[in-house]
Amino acid sequence: MIRVWDLPVRLFHWLLVLTVVGLVVTAKLGGNWMEWHQRLGFFALGLVVFRLIWGVVGSQHARFSNFMRGPSTVWRYMQEIKRPDARRYLGHNPMGALSVLAMLAVLLLQAGTGLFADDDILMRGPYADAVAKQVSELMTKIHKLNSDVIIGLVVLHLCAIGFYFFVKRENLVTPMITGAKSGAADEYETVATEVAPPQWLAWLLVMLVAGLTYAVVARPFW
Repeated sequence: MIRVWDLPVRLFHWLLVLTVVGLVVTAKLGGNWMEWHQRLGFFALGLVVFRLIWGVVGSQHARFSNFMRGPSTVWRYMQEIKRPDARRYLGHNPMGALSVLAMLAVLLLQAGTGLFADDDILMRGPYADAVAKQVSELMTKIHKLNSDVIIGLVVLHLCAIGFYFFVKRENLVTPMITGAKSGAADEYETVATEVAPPQWLAWLLVMLVAGLTYAVVARPFW
């Protein structure tokens, strides 16, 4: 077994899964559930901010510099993906890297537009009154349209997991629970070569991001 995903990445992943499910469900239910929808949106904002920072200072396979690859590498991987001898990546493969970045981007957009959104009925973002009505209406429209994009990305993500499990015989879910992948190191394109940062750094970052998120959404100082 080879250690891949650190605890902060795994907790982020599963908390994000639960949060996105909660956001979709509360949005569909509407009514008084929109209050919880907004709270979950604030929580999602904090999660994404944490992941963006951890993608710079975190462990080797959590860092964007580890799994970000150019268009030629992505294209080559797409061409060889069905081959039995296709290269395997210990961390995110080139397609998985695009999926991560796309999901972070759309969630950040969703949380950001939600701060300025106002549906004139049940939900009003904390900054809706800080911009012109036309801007708030535009943010509301983008927020609603982007929710479909998020659902689409989730479906694609699930399809990719199924493809790897049934076609390539590679389980992507278990390593995100245990943090380790099976097999020998020479089977993979990259192996862990760095000592992971101390856990206290992750928890310190969690507290800082939580405080920052609260300051942004609750506006206690202005």
